Amino acid sequence: MAKWGKLSYAQKKCVSTVGMLMQKTEMIKEGSRIGIAVSGGVDSFVMIRTMLIRQAIIPFNIELIVLHVNPGFEPESHKPLTKWCNENGVASHIELTDYGPRAHGPENRNKSACFYCSRLRRKRLFELCDQYNLTQLALGHTADDLVTTFHMNMMQNGRIQGLSANEPFFKGKLNLIRPTLMLEKKYIKAAARQWELPIWANKCPSNNDTKRSEISKWLEDEWKNNPGSKNNTFNALRRWQLDLNTKTT
Repeated sequence: MAKWGKLSYAQKKCVSTVGMLMQKTEMIKEGSRIGIAVSGGVDSFVMIRTMLIRQAIIPFNIELIVLHVNPGFEPESHKPLTKWCNENGVASHIELTDYGPRAHGPENRNKSACFYCSRLRRKRLFELCDQYNLTQLALGHTADDLVTTFHMNMMQNGRIQGLSANEPFFKGKLNLIRPTLMLEKKYIKAAARQWELPIWANKCPSNNDTKRSEISKWLEDEWKNNPGSKNNTFNALRRWQLDLNTKTT
């Protein structure tokens, strides 16, 4: 038996779905050095665990390093991540910033706090990728995020756009990848419980008070009136996004 033990249905779903997307979009290759951006939430933590299993399965060598940029609302919130990485032999770069308080303070008067904080953290992640000579930066967006983002872009920005599974940055020096993009949140939550991952709460004062959360709630309300439409929506957008990404590889 493999060192990770017998997997549950939800855990197998995570591992196989991530593997399928990695293969179809040529997400990684021999010698890939992948930074896994971890917020501490359930999506990114399951991504770490799944990527470690994929690392053991694939027939070539890749390197993984966890990258965590603490926004500063709770300075010691990342301690469970530090402990978990040490116990599981995972390389990590974990640092504390003041991005969250700055985003909610007088420095940021014209942008939403989430946009401002996210921009600062993304910029820092790109700097760390350059510092460690990484070839990929992995973000833990899910199929739920794909569906919400698609509707946000359509209703707010008047464009049809989702979330790319594999997107080049800096003239191809770095690729931004989303290994869990085809996974539904329900499988991720189940797998996290079964793996007993040390998830911590999001202490951001703007949590669940954003346009994204508003649109997510609106979609859930719509799906309650027509239960079958949720599954159809997810399947349609996953096929559409996968088709876009496989055509460009």
